[in-house]
Formats: sequence, C-alpha cells, structure tokens
Amino acid sequence: METFPFAVYSGYVSIPGTNKENHYLLVESQNDWATDPLIIWFNGGPGCSSMLGWATENGPWSMPAGGTSFEKNPHSWNKMANVLYIEQPAGVGYSYCDPAHKEQCVFDDDSSAADNMAFLHGWYEKFPDYKNHSLYISGESYAGLYVPLLSLQIHNFNQNQTDNST
Repeated sequence: METFPFAVYSGYVSIPGTNKENHYLLVESQNDWATDPLIIWFNGGPGCSSMLGWATENGPWSMPAGGTSFEKNPHSWNKMANVLYIEQPAGVGYSYCDPAHKEQCVFDDDSSAADNMAFLHGWYEKFPDYKNHSLYISGESYAGLYVPLLSLQIHNFNQNQTDNST
C-alpha cells in the first residue's frame, strides 16, 4: 500500500446562529506544512462543489476526463502549500443546512461572504497552528466574487482588531 507524505483532513464547521454546516477538505503540503502558506480554494457556480477543483484540477490526485480512477497529479498545489477546499454556500457539495428552516438555506453574495468569514473563524479554532501562515485565497468562475468579498471581510475584521490573539 502506498503512503503519502502529507495529511488530509475533512470535516465541518458550524456557522454560528444558523443550522448551516460547511464542509472542508484540507490537504497539507508535501513540502513543509508547518511553514508553507495556506491557500483557500473556491469553485464557482454559484453552486459548484470545491471538491471538483480537488478531484480534477489542483488536488494531489486527479481523475482524467472519462477516467474511472484517480492518478497522482504532478501539478498539485499542495506540493508547496497547504490547500483548504471550502464547499459553500451551505447546500453545495457536502455542506448543508436543515431544509426544515428554508429561510437559512437562502444566500446571496453578502451572506455567503459573512458565512465564509464565520467559517474561517471556526476553522482556525480547529486548526490554530495555521493562524500565522501566509494566506492566499483563490478560485475560479463565480469565485471572482467569493474571493474579493471574503478578502474584504478579512480586511474589515483586521482593521477592527485590538486583540492580536485571534
């Protein structure tokens, strides 16, 4: 059985004040997870799972078009970076919200950005070792809105910080 020189984590982050659970997949760097940067990846859509980017574009394995099995991806982004794939908004991919509360399952660009910021806070609570890593946010298609709106949320949060511990 082949082993891999990196760890892969998958789980959920609850969005406070809602019933939303956003799924993530973290693929640690093949180089040095402790010092390499963290890249957040968003697929677009809206409504496209970020697992598509992991499985067919920039993840450590890829499934070629028409293929039936994964192969090592020689162009994987985790060769020199930690990559965090976030499935959002809730209801996309493995992320979910309780359909009994349909009002919470509705989203727009601003609510998605706020949820992504809440996700990031919750994710850093689970993975505090990443708080001091350089952070890059990337994506494709409709992520051309997700990326700058989350970046603005982060900027505004940082501008209002008086406590450097978060």
